[in-house]
Amino acid sequence: MANVCDELEDSLHPGTTEGSMRSSSGGWKSARLIIGVEMAEHFAFYGISSNLITYLTGPLGESTAAAAANVNAWSGTVSFLPLLWGFIADSFLGRFRTILVASSLYILGHGQLSFSTMISSHHKDPSQLQVTLFFCSLYLIAIGHGGYKPCIRVFGADQLDGDALSSYFNWLMFGSCISVLTTRLISIFIQENLSWSLGFGIPSVSMLLSLLIFLLGTKNYRFSTARGEKKNPFARISHVFMEAVRNRGQPGLDIYNPNQTLLMVPVHDSKQLRMFSGHNCAYTNLVPLCMYYGRFLDKAAISCDLAEIEEAKAVLKLAPIWMSCLVYAIVCAQSHTFFTKQGATMDRSISPGLLVPAATLQCFINLTMIIFIPIYDRLLVPIARSFTQCPSGITMLQRIGSGMVLSILAMVVAALVETKRLQTARDDATTLMCVWWLVPQYVFIGVADMLTMVGLQELFYDQVPCELRSIGMALNLSIYGVGNFLSSFMISFIDKVTRQSGQTSWFDNDLNKAHLDYFYWLLACLSSIGLASYLWFAKSYVYNRPNKF
Repeated sequence: MANVCDELEDSLHPGTTEGSMRSSSGGWKSARLIIGVEMAEHFAFYGISSNLITYLTGPLGESTAAAAANVNAWSGTVSFLPLLWGFIADSFLGRFRTILVASSLYILGHGQLSFSTMISSHHKDPSQLQVTLFFCSLYLIAIGHGGYKPCIRVFGADQLDGDALSSYFNWLMFGSCISVLTTRLISIFIQENLSWSLGFGIPSVSMLLSLLIFLLGTKNYRFSTARGEKKNPFARISHVFMEAVRNRGQPGLDIYNPNQTLLMVPVHDSKQLRMFSGHNCAYTNLVPLCMYYGRFLDKAAISCDLAEIEEAKAVLKLAPIWMSCLVYAIVCAQSHTFFTKQGATMDRSISPGLLVPAATLQCFINLTMIIFIPIYDRLLVPIARSFTQCPSGITMLQRIGSGMVLSILAMVVAALVETKRLQTARDDATTLMCVWWLVPQYVFIGVADMLTMVGLQELFYDQVPCELRSIGMALNLSIYGVGNFLSSFMISFIDKVTRQSGQTSWFDNDLNKAHLDYFYWLLACLSSIGLASYLWFAKSYVYNRPNKF
């Protein structure tokens, strides 16, 4: 596969030399095509994932807690594997070839998943073959998706320059939401009312279409081949850390010396400049990087280039932001698990004999984002720009923090609605609460995702060295991976603890006896703590210069 891709790139760009990027190609024409590719892929992925918990608790016969844990474990794997693929893409294959390899695995997984639903069993319970093939197919999709998602997004961003990136990530999310909304209306309806095989088969065709669309634009893409003869980026950064550890006993290497050459970072406003006005800096818009992050890494200066140390620090200083966003990811995990199970227990009829599939309520997340992204990009950003003089209206960190606040409100609303639902069910078991009560919590999650998800994408693309942008996007995705694993662990742990001594579990199969409201209140409290830690770290964060690496 790699040789075929090399020949393809060489035939398309015979004059392209190592370390160059074709400036005459790319642009919004290629970026729009990538957005179309992402839309087809999102149709395929969310056609499977959105209603996964219903298939597990239905045809596969799992309990609510076990199904939620399995969904979270799979979602965590989906979001965590990009770290491995990002390493492969940035170090060996490159983004273009990684996309082709991952797409092939992705399509194979979808095909096998559709086939697994066709296997019939002579017993009421599914056969072991069906269960095994289903989960093998599911995790093959995870492997393909893990390589596809970070590389396709970075590849699309590589087609553009400068201030267009913020708008690109906004419209990428806009297109993705249209696609997800469509698949949740079509695929979920087919799965629950016609056939699971057909409902899983249509996403398979969409993924194949995604690959074909991607190949159509090959002649117009901008290809970055910046590796050249430089050392592997991971090797460079690892070398910095190893040298810092080796030289940890050397005195004076982390002490500021005005006569030494220092690593520099930009100062974006006069307040920051006044903070460091006492230092003897050669440039008025730069301050010593060691005053901000990773003084420990300065010890590597004996044997490492300053640029290599700066690269390592650029990655290291994202770690606190990454950790403080994990609770937000746990909150996001509830929208396709317990929110869906809530809806299944409520009155979903819109006319006699016609029920709204519970998983379809997730469409309100995408619908909210479809409405708010154009308003944000075309109205709010210009207004904010006139006050802040920031090209994107507000900074990336401000955008992320705003979404985290709304995610807390989503959990508060979800807890209040669940409390009301439980009270209604216990007063009269024959009276069902209307499912539309769930809409506000979906709307809050939608606006939060529009702010935080897009902000994190842009942050982890913009603030890492260009050679590590695939792994930067993978780090962003891994937030949701770890968040899903933590959510799975919390559910399993709380389920085990609350079942002791004959008590009813918070996640009992009969949700009218369960206490999802307690779980939502717990997440609201944890989210508040996470927001406080985020604000603490974000307050001292200093952005890298645009296109610095």
